[in-house]
Amino acid sequence: MALNNLDTLYRQVIMDHYKNPRNRGTLEDESITVDMNNPTCGDRIQLQLDIENGIVKDAKFQGEGCSISMASASMMTQAIKGLEVETALKMSESFSEMMLGEDVDSEEMGDIEALQGVSKFPARIKCATLAWKAMEKGVHNE
Repeated sequence: MALNNLDTLYRQVIMDHYKNPRNRGTLEDESITVDMNNPTCGDRIQLQLDIENGIVKDAKFQGEGCSISMASASMMTQAIKGLEVETALKMSESFSEMMLGEDVDSEEMGDIEALQGVSKFPARIKCATLAWKAMEKGVHNE
């Protein structure tokens, strides 16, 4: 597939998650709540995690920000649901590596791979990693 077609496809995936976010909302039950923001561009996120027996049973987010931060939160919450906490943390590590321009296992990343182009725009990396940093903070404070 030509690079332009791939860029277009990735943009479409990002915009779909931005316009139709998955897991947007709040959790009813007791959950881990993490509030984070990116003062550089004004992105804010509140992430809620329901972790039981070392498994991410559910994840929801609220907030506002650019298409990259909100799409990343949508993709991340979708990707980590049902995973062991350790696996979710490894995925976060892979995501950080991808943001640094390193090659990662695209099968493991799924839709998240659409954000790899962000690595070319250093000012936007914090937008993409905000939800991931919130998840890391949440599971470490569990």
